[in-house]
Amino acid sequence: MRIAIAADHNGVALKHRLVEHLTALGHDVNDRGVDEVVEVDYPRLCADIGHHVGDGIADRGIMIGGTGSGETIALNKIDGVRATLCERVFLAEIARANNDGNVLVLGAKITAPDLAMRIVDRWLTTDFTGGKHARRLAQIAAMERGESI
Repeated sequence: MRIAIAADHNGVALKHRLVEHLTALGHDVNDRGVDEVVEVDYPRLCADIGHHVGDGIADRGIMIGGTGSGETIALNKIDGVRATLCERVFLAEIARANNDGNVLVLGAKITAPDLAMRIVDRWLTTDFTGGKHARRLAQIAAMERGESI
């Protein structure tokens, strides 16, 4: 799977661990930065990851921030992105199974590295179930286009 990954200054160490882990699993990982623990504004990183996923350059994206809250908001402004902040394995499963989430957001200040690995693994191995959930995603897409549902 082609995975674009980025982190702000809060998530550099976790990003490096995840890049190593994902590469070992055989994924094609595109590390989009940052690599230094120097304060950066996360919206530009979110735009980069979001466009990689939204434009089909990457199959999925992972964005790591301090808590992940702002990153989730920013990512969901990008057409075609369904970003979900997951602090538990169960949330990652539901994000994929019910919402076809294509960008995983993690908070390095609130999620231990070992738990983050388990979250990523579940998120990558859970398929979208479709059915009633596809209908709901179609309604969300209509909202994004400014249509009434």
